[in-house]
Amino acid sequence: MSIALHVNIDHVATLRQARGVSYPDPVWAASLCELAGADGITVHLREDRRHIQDRDVEVLRKTVRGVLNLEMAATPEMVDKAIALRPDIVTLVPERREERTTEGGLDVAGGARLLVQEAVAALHEAHIPVSLFIAPDVVQVRAAAQLKVPRIELHTGQYCEETLKPGHAAHAAKELERLAQATEDAIRLGIHVAAGHGLDYPNVVPLVRIAGIEELNIGHAIVSRAVLVGMEQAVRDMIAVLRQNT
Repeated sequence: MSIALHVNIDHVATLRQARGVSYPDPVWAASLCELAGADGITVHLREDRRHIQDRDVEVLRKTVRGVLNLEMAATPEMVDKAIALRPDIVTLVPERREERTTEGGLDVAGGARLLVQEAVAALHEAHIPVSLFIAPDVVQVRAAAQLKVPRIELHTGQYCEETLKPGHAAHAAKELERLAQATEDAIRLGIHVAAGHGLDYPNVVPLVRIAGIEELNIGHAIVSRAVLVGMEQAVRDMIAVLRQNT
């Protein structure tokens, strides 16, 4: 079974918001991603609305034909928004106003546990599947299992950073081992596994060879390539990489 590709289109909206105009429209980008073969569309509706806007998600809910994955903070406001929008899945992520992009995973084994638990309960009651964006750490995986979520997304940021540093091949390999072990632990606990953050065309290859990872969420790399070759081609290029290595 080939690994699923969900394309994160946040940075199409980032480009739009930079000028405060109506284009490029992330809804159009989502349609091109699906035409190119993407299995799903991921958007992060941040509390500060720095890129994706409420209108975007509302229209995407009506137009996306595959899976619509809504990333959001585990706050009452965002839970209410998700229940009203009814995406196919909600991925709870950590969020800080001062960060450039999402940094690290949710600490569901520690400080974030109560807030996440309340959000998961409310979303489950509304029959909306929940995924937790967590570090590839056995403690976090076990904590996610205790919250009875059907899916997790493993944070691949540390692995990706190590692949960019000269002479850090051994460090990258160690991070890859952590991801493989976390995947194995999650599957043993009956949890489906996705992965994402910082993935690019070259560094994704070792990751897709980890047995058990079902889905990848990739955004910045695809949108960056799309600036040069177009969105459909950028998505097709990524799908080709995934298929050639699984």
